[in-house]
Amino acid sequence: MPKTFVTSANAPTTGFTDLQKPPPIAQAIRFGNMLFVSGQGPLDPATKTVVEGDIEVQTRRTLDNLLSVLDAGGATLANVVNMRVILRDVADFPRFNEVFRTYFENDRVTRTCVGGTPHRKGVNVEIDCVAMFD
Repeated sequence: MPKTFVTSANAPTTGFTDLQKPPPIAQAIRFGNMLFVSGQGPLDPATKTVVEGDIEVQTRRTLDNLLSVLDAGGATLANVVNMRVILRDVADFPRFNEVFRTYFENDRVTRTCVGGTPHRKGVNVEIDCVAMFD
């Protein structure tokens, strides 16, 4: 079964700022009935810079980037079965979760949320996910 690379121009290229070389990772890979989306962060798709603002602003931008990649892979949040969240400061969890809830009003998802240090300065949240199709 071949894997298909998924790319969205409406989300920043994942992981690398040196666009002179192709990154060794994909925004997402579709394999059979599954879509694996690489970690998305609060980067403006046009400027590829970290959006200014608090955890709520960064969470919305991150989830919007994730939605763009899901859409490019033919999925929506309703297809998501698992998410992994990294927060720079776990004290931000309640505020992060309030924004997160607005994206999942009618659906539930399995999720792991851990504290860690995203690789890019100013990034306070990163989210990846797995989606499944019928």
